[in-house]
Amino acid sequence: MKYTVTVGEQAVEVEVSGDTVRLNGELVHATLSGIPQTPLRSLVLNGHARTFAMLRSDGGWSVQAGGRAWPVGVVDERTQQLRELTGQRTGHAAGGLIRAPMPGLVVRVEVEPGQRLDAGAGVVVLEAMKMENEIATPGPGIVQAVHVKEGQAVEKGAPLVDVAEQAEG
Repeated sequence: MKYTVTVGEQAVEVEVSGDTVRLNGELVHATLSGIPQTPLRSLVLNGHARTFAMLRSDGGWSVQAGGRAWPVGVVDERTQQLRELTGQRTGHAAGGLIRAPMPGLVVRVEVEPGQRLDAGAGVVVLEAMKMENEIATPGPGIVQAVHVKEGQAVEKGAPLVDVAEQAEG
């Protein structure tokens, strides 16, 4: 199966066939495994291991590592062809409610209502399993409401921040 994976503004063609993985046509040795009960993933790519958080968002995914976040979209070849035929947008939407991907303690709230955000901007830092995890917006937008405060414990799925899609103009 072929996929188009968009990280930020960069698109990569990924083809997966059994244990064989090709990135933009080049054969690579890759394994991706999840860490149970967490959004953490371990990727071993050509012998180099990396750990990151992979969080589902309305616009696709957000991959977070090293204090940074990147909006990520994954589209299979059939969906990509349908989008091209119908002229659908493939960018990352920011509008919607950002929820806690895991239970934790709110360490920092990095936004306030009315604040404009760029794609991948951090909104809340959660501490979970003795690690700080920055929760980010998948696309540009404007903060409508903040539902948490520093020191507050939250459950998985708890509302954190409402972000409205930024009007163009």
